[in-house]
Amino acid sequence: MKFTKMHGAGNDYIYVNGFEEQIPGPAQLAELAIKLSDRHFGVGGDGLVLILPSEMADFRMQMFNADGSEGRMCGNAIRCVGKYVYDNGMIDVEASATSRGARNSITIETLSGIKSLDLVVEASEVTAAKVNMGAPEFSVETMGVDVTVGGGVASGGAMLAPRIFKLNCVSMGNPHAVVFLTDDEPITDELVLGYGPLIQQAPLFPQGVNVEFAKVESAGVIRMRVYERGSGETLACGTGACAVAVAARELGMTDASVDVILLGGVLRIDYTGGEVVYMTGPAVKVFEGEI
Repeated sequence: MKFTKMHGAGNDYIYVNGFEEQIPGPAQLAELAIKLSDRHFGVGGDGLVLILPSEMADFRMQMFNADGSEGRMCGNAIRCVGKYVYDNGMIDVEASATSRGARNSITIETLSGIKSLDLVVEASEVTAAKVNMGAPEFSVETMGVDVTVGGGVASGGAMLAPRIFKLNCVSMGNPHAVVFLTDDEPITDELVLGYGPLIQQAPLFPQGVNVEFAKVESAGVIRMRVYERGSGETLACGTGACAVAVAARELGMTDASVDVILLGGVLRIDYTGGEVVYMTGPAVKVFEGEI
């Protein structure tokens, strides 16, 4: 099986072209994702992404986290899917005469719905993509929150873990719990690696949750770290950056456009409120291989 290692702002996955490679059966995919994602005994990555045919969009993305669980959506991974299919001639689009600054649109099916991408092409190669991430949701049902434990937390609340945190919960096709820190508190390993898994596994979230610790540095800049369900801490999370930007905007803390600074790079999030969140960020090929 041939594969391509790619990353979006340091959020790295192993990509397999399902149009050309024989994909294992469902029972084997989780095991394969665990084996390949291991950074010592496998290829190494935050998970496995399959690029597949779709009856509803140009392509379908199926993703598995490093622990073998299937993910619904990944904003960084979907940009890399766009880069893969363009750079490998799987879509018929024409760049501008100079092949710089050309934008080409495609659609990709995910478990969180169909997402549209504008690909940024430079020198006949995709370097970045702007993704229509859809509308944020705040309902308890969408978040999968156990209301018998703490009803109403999906729009903000508190939880003991054992420290008390105010959680601002947003679904971007997958659930996120955002913690905004005060100006005098840094984003530490104790918070991310200590409290992150405690919040993620709390009875309040029976389906688990992605946890973001964020600091608003100005009306146009947010700094964050993320502890993802199924992967642990990652260098970047596209849906998490969107959730942080949405929560900050809804609370009146930021402008409509913000740069979200993650450990692996910067993502641009545009959210005016309402129906659509746009995310713009890089897509980078690391290497190709065969297993």
